[in-house]
Amino acid sequence: MPWWAHRYTEQWTIEFLYTLALAQSWNLLAGYGGLLSVGQQAFIGAGGYMLVLLGVQAGLNPFLIIPIAGLVCAVLAVPIGKLVFRLRGANFAVGTWVVAEVLRLLVTNTHMLGGGSGTSITSTLMGIPVWWRFSATLWVALGLGAGGTLLVYALLRSKLGLALTSVRDNESAAASLGVSVNKMKWLVYLAAALWAGMAGALIFITKLRISPDAAFSIDWTTTIFFVVVIGGIGTVEGPVLGTLVFFLLRGALADYGSWYLIALGAVAAGFMVWAPGGLWGLVMRVSGLQLFPVRRQPPTPGEIAPLLKPHTLSGKV
Repeated sequence: MPWWAHRYTEQWTIEFLYTLALAQSWNLLAGYGGLLSVGQQAFIGAGGYMLVLLGVQAGLNPFLIIPIAGLVCAVLAVPIGKLVFRLRGANFAVGTWVVAEVLRLLVTNTHMLGGGSGTSITSTLMGIPVWWRFSATLWVALGLGAGGTLLVYALLRSKLGLALTSVRDNESAAASLGVSVNKMKWLVYLAAALWAGMAGALIFITKLRISPDAAFSIDWTTTIFFVVVIGGIGTVEGPVLGTLVFFLLRGALADYGSWYLIALGAVAAGFMVWAPGGLWGLVMRVSGLQLFPVRRQPPTPGEIAPLLKPHTLSGKV
């Protein structure tokens, strides 16, 4: 694409891919881990502000900062997780949002980070040709979006994925079978924080400026929520389809001002009421199609029959 696509198309693709990356990480967290967080903007903002600390002030290459931002956010998620994991259900959701607001206020009152008005990060990109910057941004976005989708699929096909889905379906039953419920929740929480941190750094490389209100805005999480709900929560394909629908609706309705947001809310509410499985749930119901099958299939009658035959043991049936 860097060799043939228009700059607008390239930018659109970058936005699509980092939105997909955020959606897949949140879907793993809520759809499979059962952790309904509305505070993922905490890690998006923290990842973005690594560009200020390590790029603007320390002079590090912004593309090298992206994986570092992910690791920093995973470390940051440890004390945050110790706090919010004490909460359950709606309290957990509100708690994650409160943590994100606390981080926003801390950054707003830190003059070294630009304060409430924010700061430009263009100095981190000095010396990098525009063509190369767009190309590298696209390739990193591809790694986060498409690569994240494949990593989620690989995880869900593993023994860890089986344990994770068992925790989502019934924590007590999973624990009785030897699954460490707490370990699985920590796994997805740290993974989602790491991915959100890397996506946050990438996002603000494309925007060239960062401010607390933009970096820690709840709009990031509401967008992710919309994408996953209309696509199909708890499926790998759902966030892909949901991201596509979101961008199509945004392009069609963006000129209608606040009606655009009302339309998105109405669509999301409609899906929650009449199609809780999302668009991909409807596709599976009609066609049975699964691009990323992760569910274990029940045994066939032919596999069950030998188990039902009487067996002889020490002369007794």
